[in-house]
Amino acid sequence: MRSLNRVVMQKESRDWIMGLGPERLDALELSGKFGQSFPFRSYRFVNRWKFDPCTGPMLDDAGKVVRFDLILANQVWEHLDRPFAATRNIWRMLRPGGWFWVAVPFLAPLHAAPVDCSRWSARGLGNLLIEGGFDPDRVHARQWGNRHVAARNLELPWPPVLRDDDDLTDDPDFPVVAWAMAQKT
Repeated sequence: MRSLNRVVMQKESRDWIMGLGPERLDALELSGKFGQSFPFRSYRFVNRWKFDPCTGPMLDDAGKVVRFDLILANQVWEHLDRPFAATRNIWRMLRPGGWFWVAVPFLAPLHAAPVDCSRWSARGLGNLLIEGGFDPDRVHARQWGNRHVAARNLELPWPPVLRDDDDLTDDPDFPVVAWAMAQKT
């Protein structure tokens, strides 16, 4: 079953990531399983509750920062108490030329797991990445949604599952999800 809220974001993000040549990338994913389907050179998954990006970058046994070519965070940043600090720490964990992909809900119900702290539009998410150290010219942010999907977000069980009759037309006034890719230069 595919989430209605993520269908457009996942397709566009898949295209972005495939355009990077994933077979050449060492990737880290914080929670989620979006990255498992890519043919990365190496792929590491870490549960967000075992590694908190708010407290510092990931370190190896010698105390050095672990570096990656791509870091993925799908539906994680809205749960962070200190998303600015986390974004700075992700920047520190990227190799020069590395990418950070992040996706967050916008018009979605509170979903504390265990906390739900924030929402961003594409512009706000882009601004967070720029403030976190990424070059404004290397930040690409998008959002998608519409009234139909926003209304489906009121249904239980949540999140809504994609149906054949769902309207996937984009309405800029009703974003449901935002996502961005930012490159460390």
